[in-house]
Amino acid sequence: MYRLLNVNGRAALETETGWHDLAELSGDESLADPMAAITRHHELHDWQARTAGRPADGTVDDSHLLPCVPRPAKVFAIGLNYRSHAAESAMELPPAPLTFTKFPSCLVGPHDDIVLSGTTVDWEVELVVAIGTGGRDIARADAWSHVAGLTLGQDISDRTVQLTGKPPQFSLGKSFDSYGPIGPALVSVDSFPDPDDIELWCDVAGERKQQASTADLIFPVAELVAYLSGICTLEPGDIIFTGTPDGVGMASGRFLAPGEMVESGAAVIGTLRNRCVAAG
Repeated sequence: MYRLLNVNGRAALETETGWHDLAELSGDESLADPMAAITRHHELHDWQARTAGRPADGTVDDSHLLPCVPRPAKVFAIGLNYRSHAAESAMELPPAPLTFTKFPSCLVGPHDDIVLSGTTVDWEVELVVAIGTGGRDIARADAWSHVAGLTLGQDISDRTVQLTGKPPQFSLGKSFDSYGPIGPALVSVDSFPDPDDIELWCDVAGERKQQASTADLIFPVAELVAYLSGICTLEPGDIIFTGTPDGVGMASGRFLAPGEMVESGAAVIGTLRNRCVAAG
């Protein structure tokens, strides 16, 4: 089991006592890059084991944590992947994963601000999958072996921009700078009692808005990996936002406002805390 952090731009492994710089721990400076660490995810179990008895290089400071997957080549996102969300959106269940993209420039750390682009900005808590071993036409039975780890994300969405035009174009409305908080750690799959049943939740201004389990996904992680790899080659570091459950603001007409805190959590992974601020 391992927990991979991005501490001020350097890969680190988290323990109960703090973080261990991966390049210092391994003696391999190339592993300072979190993206390189993800590519070599099969080695991380051994390096995590070698932290035992070693003094930590620092304590975890929220202000120093950057996106645990900082530069993915591709960021996939899946719409309407919980039946409850499809129902609140009054939309039919999709026959295949409804896929769009969030541009990588939207990604920020687990405690960074969300810079609101307007008055119809919404929250969407999601499990995020990071590919560790790339491939094309990956079989569903083999899909989990291609996953470096799981983290938590917020698919922040400007609903006005997202839904402009017919058909609407999701990608831009979900790709404003700061509209992709992820973290706090990339957690190995074997850290979860059941990686297909992970509880996640979202509070806005102290009020619980979303709570569900990934067991309710219409298209679970293995099916998403198999489906996407059947269309394009998946590369180490690519990430997949797997969809959000019911409880988004658009369903009730309640959107994010400056000064509000969005707190998102997932079992084993941890918590995102992102304050909303006005643009400019």
